[in-house]
Amino acid sequence: MLAAVTAAVLIGLGPAKAADNFDLSPEQPGRVHAAKNDAAVAAIPKDFKFVTPGTFTVAVAPGGPPLATYATDARTVVGADPDYAYAVADALGLKLELVPVAWIDWPLGLTSGKYDAVISNVGVTEQRKEKFDFSTYRQGLHGFFVKTDSKVTSIKEPKDAAGLRFIVGAGTNQERILLKWSDEDVKAGLKPLELQYYDDDAASLLALQSGRADVIVQPHAQLVYIAARDKNIRRVGTLSAGWPDRSDVAITTRKGSGLANALTVATNGLIKDGTYARILDHWHLAEEALPASETNPPGLPKY
Repeated sequence: MLAAVTAAVLIGLGPAKAADNFDLSPEQPGRVHAAKNDAAVAAIPKDFKFVTPGTFTVAVAPGGPPLATYATDARTVVGADPDYAYAVADALGLKLELVPVAWIDWPLGLTSGKYDAVISNVGVTEQRKEKFDFSTYRQGLHGFFVKTDSKVTSIKEPKDAAGLRFIVGAGTNQERILLKWSDEDVKAGLKPLELQYYDDDAASLLALQSGRADVIVQPHAQLVYIAARDKNIRRVGTLSAGWPDRSDVAITTRKGSGLANALTVATNGLIKDGTYARILDHWHLAEEALPASETNPPGLPKY
């Protein structure tokens, strides 16, 4: 039985299998487009120089669907972040040039002027705010997912997690939060959380399917895609990266460039006219919607 589960999990992780309800074609016929926003255009500083005149050059790291990944042609970058970049470019009256980068490389590329902005699931932190400006566009969420036949129905607060076995990444923000939850449960006379660590997604999903763990905790978007693809896990809750406060991800620009305010105006226009919601719905990320964009809000503190 264990061998069969192992094979099923590993096959599910193969590149040939994709979620049926996610379009990863290079053509992207369902891409949502936006109208030009005159207020956002007017907010661009007169002395701001785009990398290429008339073009919004944006770095994105193709880390995986649904946020950003290579399409079926293995060249075109598609996903929620690219679609959002297209909509912002539309709002600014600019063409879009997407620059695929390794996630670790975006800070140097941005400060050196290789691109105008980064739209790649970058979370707002107080440390990053020392070097960059931010215009928020999505909540930073982690997801609680369980086997489809699990008896766990909802995890919203520490008491819901008492005594459960959680798969979590070592050294991650979600691990830090779950350790706090466990401490709170113990102080309340409840059972502590059990945290488990695995080397990769295949081993993590196997542990969940074989009953060695109860819940897997990862960035929400990743698990949304895996659930749609494999159809054997389901969401029972979400966890803010800034728990107990909200923590957002943002368009990232050079500190003091002046572009952030224009991008915030553009995002709020997309929220107001419904374009923003349609993009998130298209990629099954409605839970990550923000009520409004902010420029340089409070970010995760230094730990």
